[in-house]
Amino acid sequence: MSNDSSARITEGLREWIATAPAGAKLPSTRALVSRYGASPVTVQKALRALAAQGLVESRPGVGTFVRAVRLARPNDYGWQTAALGAPQQRTFGLHTALRSPPNDMIALHSGYPDRELLPERLVRAALNRAARGEAAVSRPPAAGLPDLQAWFAAELGSHAPAGIAPPAPSDVVILPGSQSGLSSAFRSLVGAGRPLLIESPTYWGAIRAAEQAGVEVVPVPSGVDGPDPRELARAFERTGARVLYAQPNFANPTGALWSSDLAEQVLATVRRYGAFLVEDDWAQDFGIDAESTPLAARDDGGHVVYLRSLTKSVSPAVRIAGIVARGPARERILADVQSESMYVSAVLQAAALDVVTQPAWRTHLRGLRHQLAARRDLLVEALREHAPTAYLESIPRGGLNLWVRLPDTADLPRVVRGCEEAGVLLAPGGEWFPAEPTAPYLRLNYAGPNPGTFPEGVRLLGRALD
Repeated sequence: MSNDSSARITEGLREWIATAPAGAKLPSTRALVSRYGASPVTVQKALRALAAQGLVESRPGVGTFVRAVRLARPNDYGWQTAALGAPQQRTFGLHTALRSPPNDMIALHSGYPDRELLPERLVRAALNRAARGEAAVSRPPAAGLPDLQAWFAAELGSHAPAGIAPPAPSDVVILPGSQSGLSSAFRSLVGAGRPLLIESPTYWGAIRAAEQAGVEVVPVPSGVDGPDPRELARAFERTGARVLYAQPNFANPTGALWSSDLAEQVLATVRRYGAFLVEDDWAQDFGIDAESTPLAARDDGGHVVYLRSLTKSVSPAVRIAGIVARGPARERILADVQSESMYVSAVLQAAALDVVTQPAWRTHLRGLRHQLAARRDLLVEALREHAPTAYLESIPRGGLNLWVRLPDTADLPRVVRGCEEAGVLLAPGGEWFPAEPTAPYLRLNYAGPNPGTFPEGVRLLGRALD
């Protein structure tokens, strides 16, 4: 059955649960199959979605029941994001995701994978080889080492459907990390004082890069399924913007994975308005239950500017990213990159290329998928058990984070402060909104250190919420 059938069952049961007493037993799977004309698989998918949201609990051999403690239906204030726009000024400081906690704290805040999730042996060997080679004493081309350019182009081209020309190595510019790429893209493609459409919520680094580039940030509401194409079209029409920044795959922080239909609609909208889409594919290597298929692979007309980083998946010490752009846009970005950094360390480029071209790299990624799945599921289960009033609208199919909504009555600063005093470092969700947050959220990282402490950390969160 289609996802729409599952969503229809989920919504119908959610309405029934809203009026049911705590502990009420849901109809059997057989009864639900008959009522909704759906398959047992579709019904079970709907029940799993309700369980992920903390509305029901399954008792093996007995049935599915309404949870005794459950969150009231959350209000959706996302429409206000488009109506209000971004505030005129924001303050800067060290972002929570970059904080280095003491060793005795439970860290659920970080934006980076734990060391044990990195290909450490590959990285050390690659750096040793690069240091002994020509890269240690040479200046690379401004656009990057040709072999590394070719690797980024081939990686993106491997996703291209029939009839779409894959990118050429010369379309790639190597960068000292994706943050640098965002800044260059916004300066080159948008320009100071001009509007940039940006999903809300979205990656905090993109918000800062946009503000530091002096562009006008225009938030577009986006949830666990991505943005509404109609809202996006209205934003283009209203503002005259010519650039959209988005994360179609495993978005940070929501975990959103755009459907194929949504990707086509957004790309059609971008083309219709003669605009660019800056696609941030930060989680290309972090798929769990799904693959990351770049939107840029569907476009050979130069509308999509594609950014992919290796910093999180290879090593935070190897700050290497690639940006793929075609036509004059690529020349503008390259000129900006040259003026900012002149070139990227040949040693780091050579080491990154060494790592990702080793046969053991693919083996590492397959193991990483299983490790991330186990960590994600551990944190999800801890939320269900210890913080049932925390609302998890969707379980991400990739990435590093859970996006958790707290009850509307929750005092978020007090919760975060209380947890930190108890030894748990959390990331308040407001830092991922380009305008005012629409509700109290937390971004919980399941790739951080010591996953065995996750249940205790969530237990302390649940205590703070109670």
